[in-house]
Amino acid sequence: MYLFLVSIISLSALIFAFYYLKDAYKHRKEYPNASWVPLSGIGFVANFFDTLGIGSFATTTAFYKFTKLVDDRVIPGTLNTGLCMPVVAQSLLFLSAVQVEPVTLISMMASATLGAVLGAGVVSKLPVNKIRLGLGSALLLVAMGILAGLLNLFPSGGDAFGLTGVKLIVAIAGNFILGSLMTIGVGLYAPCMALTYALGMNPLAAFPIMTGSCALLQPWASLKFVKEKAYHPKAAFGLTAAGIFGVLIAFFIVKSLPLTILKWVIVVVIVYTSVTMFRSITKRKAAAAPIETGRSGS
Repeated sequence: MYLFLVSIISLSALIFAFYYLKDAYKHRKEYPNASWVPLSGIGFVANFFDTLGIGSFATTTAFYKFTKLVDDRVIPGTLNTGLCMPVVAQSLLFLSAVQVEPVTLISMMASATLGAVLGAGVVSKLPVNKIRLGLGSALLLVAMGILAGLLNLFPSGGDAFGLTGVKLIVAIAGNFILGSLMTIGVGLYAPCMALTYALGMNPLAAFPIMTGSCALLQPWASLKFVKEKAYHPKAAFGLTAAGIFGVLIAFFIVKSLPLTILKWVIVVVIVYTSVTMFRSITKRKAAAAPIETGRSGS
């Protein structure tokens, strides 16, 4: 099964990489004011902690909002395209390290992929305010999930490495929804980890499931963002190039860290980012109001 999954993930990644890197190179000079240092730095840091289970979407979104290096409209596409290859590396590492029951693993990966592919075509064409609303709402949900885990409000998991019956159906449906949320910029890791915990799975089982799901869904979902030009090529490449190094260092050298304090910090960052998204919506509406008034009077 491992060789089958590796083959599928690798083929998907190669197809995506061909179109993505070709497009990123073609448009490499369109963003001269974006420095490589911060763009690659966030790629390394986000993927380092992503490999340890923290997730990278929320932290990278917060960085883009703070630095204003990436426009809100293309943040979801930039996250999905830029973080695709690092998560492929993660999946290949965790699939070989942790054995999950094949039916559970493959069905959850497939459902997340289907959710992402169906969602990406819609999200890439949404107006900026709708994307901000989606991002802000989704980030709040993730923050609540992480906070619930820190306060021991979620089940701590069980010993299972596979699911059957109703639990398997719930897992498949849940991962479908989480896959579609990936396309509006909310990472799958934290909610997928919460889902597996709640269904009584061993905490270790979450890592191949969530990394495998993202590695299978992101190449195909991201192709839509590339086609629609709904991403920042230079920022995405910074995430990709430096992110792979972050993954390798976290997996082979660090492996585990006391992350409780860091998770509290991330909750604060996520909530702050969500609030700024909602404030951006109101500011945009306020700025548009005088124009609309002027037109109605002409």
